This record gives sequence, C-alpha cells and structure tokens, in this order.
Amino acid sequence: MGADGRYEERSSRFGGATVWNWSGPRDPARAVLPDGCMDLLWTGGRLLVAGPDTRAFTATEAAPESCTGIRFAPGTAPALLGVPAHELRDRRVPLDAVWPGAEVRRLAERIDGTADPAAALEDIALRRAADASPPDPLAVSVAERLGQGLSVADTARSVGLGARQLHRRSLAAFGYGPKTLARILRLQRALALVRAGTPYAEAACAAGCTDQAHLAREVRDLAGTTLGGYLTALGGAGQAPAKSDTALPSGSSTTA
Repeated sequence: MGADGRYEERSSRFGGATVWNWSGPRDPARAVLPDGCMDLLWTGGRLLVAGPDTRAFTATEAAPESCTGIRFAPGTAPALLGVPAHELRDRRVPLDAVWPGAEVRRLAERIDGTADPAAALEDIALRRAADASPPDPLAVSVAERLGQGLSVADTARSVGLGARQLHRRSLAAFGYGPKTLARILRLQRALALVRAGTPYAEAACAAGCTDQAHLAREVRDLAGTTLGGYLTALGGAGQAPAKSDTALPSGSSTTA
C-alpha cells in the first residue's frame, strides 16, 4: 500500500456492500485482483464505475491521492446501475456514460460539497435502489454457493438452471460466466488463507485447488504475479486498497 498510504473500510448501510476510502500516495507497482465485485467511485472530482475484473488491474502513476468507493457484493450492482455487468467488464467508466449526464453532475456537486463522500455515495446507492429493480436473487444465490466452494455443475443444479441458462444469467450479473467467477472466488479464498499465514499447499487444498501448483497457476493467470511476489507486494499488510480508476481497484482485500 505504500508507507504513507491509508486504507479504511466499513460495512455499508446498503445491504452486503462495503464502503472504503484510500488517502495518500499510491504505489503504481501494485495491482488489485479480481473479486467478482463492482464499485461506485468518487475520485479526482469525478464519479466513476469500476466494472468486474477478469485480471489484475494495475494503477497508473497519475492517480489522485484520495479515492472513496462503495463496493457492491457480486451480482448486486447491475440492477442498481441499470446496465448488465458484462458491458462494464474490465473497464472503469464515468458514471455519466451509464446514467444521464445532468443527474450525474448534480450528484457530483453534492458530493463535492460534503465532508463525508462515503456517506454521500451510500445515499446515492440507497436512493437509486428505492426506484430500481431488486438484484437477481438467483444470481446472489449463485455467488454465495460458488463462494462456498460448490462446483459450477452442483450450483446449476441447486438453483434449477441448465448450463447455458446459468452462463447467460451470470454474464448479466457478474460480467463473466460461472466458471470464471468460481476461479476468482476460489483465488480470493486461497489468498485470504495465505495472508493469514497458512502454508501454500494447505491454503491451495482448503480453497479447492488440486495442489499448490494449481494455485500458483491461478495466481499467475489472474493476478499476474507469483505467490511469493504477491506476499512481497503486500509488505506484510493484511488489508489492501479498493478498486479505483487508477491506483486502487475494487475494494478487493487482495493486491498483488
């Protein structure tokens, strides 16, 4: 995170979401890993949306020194934003590319004039949700099952969908198919164990990988680094920054 950077997060008033804030210099060598989430961001005087990542997101050196976001649980943001998740996959876009420009300008002025941008973002989400359709309950159930380590096939059976139906619903809800989401959530489980000090081989098996070599391949493919490089980049910190349009991505608790 950098010696002078500060990251804080808390549970949001918006169900299942997390509010986070980063202040201080960013380390452009760090990348933030996919986590299945989408974020609404306030950074550099702009409102942005961070879509679901399929690979590590690397910051630029021109990152603003403060960023606030609300990170939505997997499958819950598309209904709120009014856009399928796959349209924002691996993208950071201005909110006015998704919502009407005049509305976004009013929201930006409101946040710019407040001492608590995080609370303002929560208010935006809560007010929008009151007029929006609820999240797809099936997608939320799918994310929970895959997050617990259930296989894609077993998950499909448990929610009563065929493989093609599950894939189609997953694209809209998560931005990618269930197999990709399962890989991402499995990696998150494994790295949480690694951060807690569990040996690589034990963490791999506990998270659902076949062995340590399998975990190493997943880290390389999804995070663009090695297990050792991942821990070195953490620098011993157990808490990591969240998703932004520059140095920090989606509130994921893992960086590389």
